[in-house]
Amino acid sequence: MNTRANHEIDYKIYGEEMQYVEVELDPSETAVAESGSFMMMDDGIEMQTVFGDGSQQQNGGIFGKLLSAGKRLLVGESLFMTTYTNTGQGKKKVSFASPYPGKIVPLDLQQLGGRITCQKDAFLCAAKGVSIGIEFQKRLGTGLFGGEGFIMEKLEGDGMAFVHAGGHVLSRQLQPGELLKVDTGCLVAFTQGVSYDIQFVGGIKNTLFGGEGVFFATLRGPGTVWIQTLPISRLAGRILAFGTYNRKEEGGLLGGLGNLLDGDGR
Repeated sequence: MNTRANHEIDYKIYGEEMQYVEVELDPSETAVAESGSFMMMDDGIEMQTVFGDGSQQQNGGIFGKLLSAGKRLLVGESLFMTTYTNTGQGKKKVSFASPYPGKIVPLDLQQLGGRITCQKDAFLCAAKGVSIGIEFQKRLGTGLFGGEGFIMEKLEGDGMAFVHAGGHVLSRQLQPGELLKVDTGCLVAFTQGVSYDIQFVGGIKNTLFGGEGVFFATLRGPGTVWIQTLPISRLAGRILAFGTYNRKEEGGLLGGLGNLLDGDGR
């Protein structure tokens, strides 16, 4: 029987396109989550705001906690996180929701080598004791062209962690030396055995007409990679383009009807 240093939590994921994860806590067990991910909880669970991620690895005094929490600003996260502790009798449940359409991916760090690197906005919640830090990609290509992948989050420990991704999510097992090229925005997470870099795709046609195909994230095994079909940046770009599109140019009966329904039938 494997023992964990992190809190051992049970969970269940509900929903299809807009999922949420329900975490079951035994007495004195704690889950930690980003601000804004909370959905609902049973009576008997106590919420507390903590500086940093509240993990037991942060034992370097106030300076160490300040440094660890300050790094989180680089990945667009808050200095603070919220803990949810079962202070009552019996099992209690707390639920966390995904912020946009997609899937929640459960990651058992004990079974995945104790460390996962993920996109900077992917983390949702975890068992207390899991450390949520940042991962600098040191290669020159990554630094110049990585964009979303330059500064990534790292999840360390032996507990359960949950990340969210857009659209459909697939996992790909890479053999030693096997190379996979992925759009930088479509990369969700990968295990520590996978090497990561950014590759420039040369050629004037690619540069002028390739759009998203100019740069790829290159992933070399061995290890597991999780890939999403709809990055939030791509979704936001489509919504913005639709919102600024002049509907009157659609023409015809359907275009006029659309403008009328939008309250723009002048």
